[in-house]
Amino acid sequence: MHGALHVAKTGLSAQDTNLKIISNNLANVSTVGFKKDRAVFEDLLYQIRRQPGAQNAEDTQLPSGLQVGNGTRLVSTQKMFQTGEMQVTDNAFDLAIGGAGFFQVLLPNGETGYTRNGQFHLGPEGQLVTAEGFPLLPEINVPQDAIEVSIGSDGTVQAVVAGQVELDDLGQIELANFINPQGLQASGANIFIETAASGAPQVVIAGEEGTGFINQGWVEGSNVNAVEELVNMITTQRAYEINSKVISTADQMLSFATQQL
Repeated sequence: MHGALHVAKTGLSAQDTNLKIISNNLANVSTVGFKKDRAVFEDLLYQIRRQPGAQNAEDTQLPSGLQVGNGTRLVSTQKMFQTGEMQVTDNAFDLAIGGAGFFQVLLPNGETGYTRNGQFHLGPEGQLVTAEGFPLLPEINVPQDAIEVSIGSDGTVQAVVAGQVELDDLGQIELANFINPQGLQASGANIFIETAASGAPQVVIAGEEGTGFINQGWVEGSNVNAVEELVNMITTQRAYEINSKVISTADQMLSFATQQL
């Protein structure tokens, strides 16, 4: 088989997957707390036909050699954790992190999940939960007779309770931070899971150890730039077309050689 056919096939496969990544970014352009993905490519093994630096004669060496590549592949996707655009909602239970850090939630299997989506709701017993019903950690319970809930920039939660003058302290919202957030596993529902690549979480008070402050009445929008993704989509389409052209050209060359035999 003509070598160019195999090389172009790897290009088609890689660009097809890249388009899926771009389409997922665009599909989540309005998802609160969503972090876009970036495709990471690498070239495949090379056929070394003449070794660079090999002895060509008694006193001469090959300056570059002859190395023929075998195509490309998509080796990984990388989450881009730049902060998305902040949007004001004036909802007391909408929280946005102005910097690094993740909210902690308790998953049904007992593990701790991490999220940038700060759209919290009140559960049936007054606890703060996500839209999927995952409780916020540490657990915050709002009294039924609470008139107003105030959440400070450091995560301190207080409530004005009917018939009381002093504020009730309801707890402290803590943030988790990772040395390598790109190593987190995305599990859907705006939830990330700790992995060996991400390292263990560092749980701190908001604003400490490089984490951002908590903003009440705000949510963090998706960090997807629609215009940038559309440009990436056009580039991917052109790369796909070029690889298709290589296959067509290699096929014509093989057809010509076959007709001459």
